[in-house]
Amino acid sequence: MAVTIRTAEVCDAAVIAHIQAVSWKNGFAGILEGEALDLDETRLKTMWERVLQNNDRTVLLEIDGQPHCMASWDQSREEWYDGAELICIHSLPDHWQEGFGSMVMERVLKDAREAGYAKIMLWVFEENTRARRFYEKHGFRLTDHTKTQRGPVEVMYEREL
Repeated sequence: MAVTIRTAEVCDAAVIAHIQAVSWKNGFAGILEGEALDLDETRLKTMWERVLQNNDRTVLLEIDGQPHCMASWDQSREEWYDGAELICIHSLPDHWQEGFGSMVMERVLKDAREAGYAKIMLWVFEENTRARRFYEKHGFRLTDHTKTQRGPVEVMYEREL
């Protein structure tokens, strides 16, 4: 099995949108309901085209040349936080629990450190225990920051780089 991780390009927008939509639906079942689970891949593709035109901080993991996992990070969107933010990490469910998400996470942490950041944060649904275990395994620690945007409570995790 050949695994590669590379910087995503604008031409990857459709596949990234697909990975995000499928991962979202499978990963957030039981946390989000109804229409909130069904992301519009056409709208996501347009969003990712814009993001990828202006940002080289999105990576794509391929298994034997087939896209499987993606992650995007940047300067934190929170004005009060002086560090990087893992904006999203998504993978297709057919290879969950096989270490590919960890490979992408390690790449993101390395890239953020090399970009000069000393710390990185992320938001995760409080009820998403699978993801929270994953982040904790990678050295993220729960903070006391919370927010509610899409219904369920989101909690903030952070780690030093």
